[in-house]
Amino acid sequence: MRKTISALLAIGACCFASAHAQGIDWQKVDETLGRKPSVADVVHRYGFPRTDLSVTLDGVTIKPALALGGWVAFKPAHGGAMVMGDLVLLETEVNPVMAKMIASGLEITAVHNHLLRANPATFYMHIAGHGDPVKLASAIHDALAESKTPLTSAAPASQAPAIDLDTAKLDQIIGVKGQGNGSVYQFNVKRRDPITDDGMLLTPVGAMGVAIAINFQPTGGGRAAITGDFVLTSDEVNPVVAALRTHGIEVTALHSHMLNEQPRLFFMHFWANDDAIKLAEGLRAALDKTASTKS
Repeated sequence: MRKTISALLAIGACCFASAHAQGIDWQKVDETLGRKPSVADVVHRYGFPRTDLSVTLDGVTIKPALALGGWVAFKPAHGGAMVMGDLVLLETEVNPVMAKMIASGLEITAVHNHLLRANPATFYMHIAGHGDPVKLASAIHDALAESKTPLTSAAPASQAPAIDLDTAKLDQIIGVKGQGNGSVYQFNVKRRDPITDDGMLLTPVGAMGVAIAINFQPTGGGRAAITGDFVLTSDEVNPVVAALRTHGIEVTALHSHMLNEQPRLFFMHFWANDDAIKLAEGLRAALDKTASTKS
């Protein structure tokens, strides 16, 4: 019965969103945010990587795609759009950006760290809102102007850099196909259970930030720095903590990202810099403690 209800919810939400997607002036949203989105189904996701920052952690210079990739995602909903996002900010930028967001009617749903010992320290502000997508985009743009987040997107690299890792072996261990983003190799691992926020089905899960995210940045000699976040229900939290720590992977944060999601979710961030295959096996052991999928 529960699966039937979930299936009906998914079908209804998909049809509802598709119908309203036709009425959104996406070009105007693009122009307001100053960049083109990646589009998955009806979701338009805009990246705001902190390419202006030089952040190091344990001697590793962190690429934006590893842990500094802010984003906002728009999904047609309720005659307009819902927006969710995760913005990367310096400590001094948090309150100015928050004040502007609140003044524009956007919600702040979380502020926290992802990493430990990073220099400079970075913080992550999760936001949410509903309404006219162009007005939402304008509010986000104006708030980010209170930070040094680049508001003009850089031209894409003419040729993707090689990723100095055995990516086929990583795919085999993690159980899903990864994807290169610059010199970082990324995985999005879906959960088996449907996730909603304020009654709206959060699909596609990768675009909406509710897939388990795992990133590998090569650090030479078959080693990689890893970070990302596990998306967990309450009963999965401590088994995943134990699995990660048993395999030499540091747990660096545990927190919420949303306020009204179902089921209740916790997001666990991690860090290690070691042999990439060894770390992948540790991550697989942690994934085995979750209701996640394999492709």
